[in-house]
Amino acid sequence: MSKGVPAMWMRGGTSKGLYFLKEDIPSNKKERDNFLLSVFGSPDTLQINGVGGGTPLTSKVAIVSKSEKPDVDVDYLFLQVQVDRSLVSDTQNCGNILAGIAPFSIERGLIEQDPNHDETLVRIFMENTSQVAIATVKTPKGKITYNGNTFIDGVPKPHSPIPLEFLNIAGSLCGELLPTGNQADTLNGVNVTMIDNGMPCVIISAKDLGISGYEDIQDLESNKKLRVSLEELRIKCGKLMNLGDVTDKTVPKMTIVSHPKSGGIVNTRTFIPHRCHSSIGVFGAITVATACLLNKSVAHSISSIPTGTEKVCSIEHPSGQTKVIAKIKNEEIVSTAILRTARKLFDGVVFDDL
Repeated sequence: MSKGVPAMWMRGGTSKGLYFLKEDIPSNKKERDNFLLSVFGSPDTLQINGVGGGTPLTSKVAIVSKSEKPDVDVDYLFLQVQVDRSLVSDTQNCGNILAGIAPFSIERGLIEQDPNHDETLVRIFMENTSQVAIATVKTPKGKITYNGNTFIDGVPKPHSPIPLEFLNIAGSLCGELLPTGNQADTLNGVNVTMIDNGMPCVIISAKDLGISGYEDIQDLESNKKLRVSLEELRIKCGKLMNLGDVTDKTVPKMTIVSHPKSGGIVNTRTFIPHRCHSSIGVFGAITVATACLLNKSVAHSISSIPTGTEKVCSIEHPSGQTKVIAKIKNEEIVSTAILRTARKLFDGVVFDDL
C-alpha cells in the first residue's frame, strides 16, 4: 500500500469525484489507471474496497495542472472510472466535474487571488477535447466560498453559483456538430439525430422505442429489450460519428426525448451509456438543447422552443431541469452557458492497495 496521495473529494454539479494535481499521480498511463482502479475499488458493483459509490456519477476523476498555454489558467483532464470493469476512460469531457476545477485550482494555489475582487474568472483548457471553458467563481475578499443561494436540480441544498461558458465546442470528439452531415438519419428503422456540441449524443424519440419517455430510471434499466436496442444503435452510430468501435467507450450517450411536462423545452432520459443518468450531464444538456434548435432534428418537433436571440433552454430530466443559455447570431449558436455549483467534501490523502 502506498503512503497516500493528496486528493480532494468534491461534488461538481450533480457528480462527485477525486481531484488531483497532475504532479501527485503516476505519469505513466497504465500505472495511473491501475492506481485509480485501486483507489475507487473497481471492478466491483459496490466498489466496497474503494472510495467509489457504485455508480458512474461517483467514479470520476479530475487531473489539474497550471497551464503553459497562452490565455489559459489551468489544464484539466477528465477520467471516468468504470464501476464493474477494469477500465479508465478519457474519451469524453465532464461538465459537472468541470464545475469544481476553478475552486480546486484556487484551493491548491494555482490561481492568484486579488482581495479587491469578489469574483475570479478562470480559463480552463479541457484536455479531452482541446477546448476552453470559462468559469466564474465567488471569491469575497480573495477567498473561495461554497456558500450561496443557487439551487441546481439534483442537489438538495443551495451553494455559490459557478457559471460555465463554452466557446466553439461543436464537434468536440466527432469533428463536426453533425458528423453524418444530416440533422436526422434512420438506423434499424429508427430515426436518430447524431450530434456533438460538447458531448457526442444520439437523440431518439421515446415513441420510436415504444416507451413514454417518462419512466423511472429503474424501469428503464430493467427493460432488457430497450437496452439491447439502444446498444445496437449506439455501436452503429459510433462508427458513423467518427468514434470507431465504441463497445468499450463511454460515448456516444443515448438520449431519449419526449414532450416536456414541466415547462422545459424537452424531456429526457439518458443512458451513459449502459446506466440511466439520474439527471443529465452538462455537455449532454448543451448538446440536446442544440438539437432542439435544429429544425429537422428528431428533437425539434416535440420541443417547446423559446423566442429571442438568447434562449433559455430548460432540459427536463429525472431529477428536475438543467438550464442551458444559448446565444444566437445570424441563426447560428455562437456560445452556450450553464449554471452549476460545487462543494468541497474532504481534503486529504487516498490510498491504493497495489
